[in-house]
Amino acid sequence: MDTRVNRYINYTTITGYFLQDDPSTNATSFDFMSTNFGLINRTYATDGNHHHHNLTQWQRFERQVSQFNRDAPSGTQYKLLYMGRHGDGYHNDAEAYYGTPAWDCYYSELDGNSTVTWSDAHLSPLGVTQALAVNAFWASEIECQRIPTPQSYYTSPLTRCLQTANYTFNGLDLPAKHPFVPEVKEYFRESISGHTCDRRSNETYIHDSFPNYMIESGFTENDQLWEALHGETNNDQDIRSKKVLDQVFSTDRSTYISITSHSGEIGSILRVLGHQEFGLNTGASIPVLVKAQVIGGTAPTTASEPFTPLCTCTSPPAITATISVCSFPTPT
Repeated sequence: MDTRVNRYINYTTITGYFLQDDPSTNATSFDFMSTNFGLINRTYATDGNHHHHNLTQWQRFERQVSQFNRDAPSGTQYKLLYMGRHGDGYHNDAEAYYGTPAWDCYYSELDGNSTVTWSDAHLSPLGVTQALAVNAFWASEIECQRIPTPQSYYTSPLTRCLQTANYTFNGLDLPAKHPFVPEVKEYFRESISGHTCDRRSNETYIHDSFPNYMIESGFTENDQLWEALHGETNNDQDIRSKKVLDQVFSTDRSTYISITSHSGEIGSILRVLGHQEFGLNTGASIPVLVKAQVIGGTAPTTASEPFTPLCTCTSPPAITATISVCSFPTPT
């Protein structure tokens, strides 16, 4: 008889430490730079055990997290995820120019126009400026707040994230034992849509363009997940987000982890973590304190679903269109 016990990881968000965990916080107007990454100015249980008056809020928070992990039973761990959205990309500019209805049904299926390319979109000049501003903010937080810097770095394989991570973390005063050497992970990519901006470049391009980055084992030369005119469901995206989180939490002993990703993928990760919905503007970043518990038994079932056909137009719609003007292709 097979006596092995099935196990799975259950994730929860520990609230009460960041403004982004508070339902009263307006995600649209939230500014992580003016709010110390959203860290709430409060006392901690560990304050009484130390001379904390000369410590910054982040140093005191770090002590609290360390205490959580010291007190955690076997199979439970706490990690802080610094999740950053890429800066503005050429695809963002194109959608703003054409309008979302026209973008979704026609232009997003093209590689670009006569002016710019948005397949596997690169950062626009604004996106570079946004990422450099985050770099300056990190430098200030490190110097003034003594913020715990990431001990591990992960990034989506799409170019706008590879660039954003580079602009954000290069040149910072980081500990020698935790340098900025990100790992490219397939499943941290954006929602897999039929939009060409979400089709990644090949491994050779990534390696040649970012030679200091690590690429995860099993990463294929060409993109085998993207399908023209079809996209994954939210359910399927959450399944792959859970898989990649399981990989990180099962193999990475770091407590402080950076993930450079996308609005849709960060939204999916937040769902998996049990965090409230919290949209990020381009270039924005939020930390989330996560409790991960290994649970005995069978994980809740999640059935994969087939990709769904995209809404498409046979000809360019008016740029001024404000509602969907497309049809659905026959599933293939």
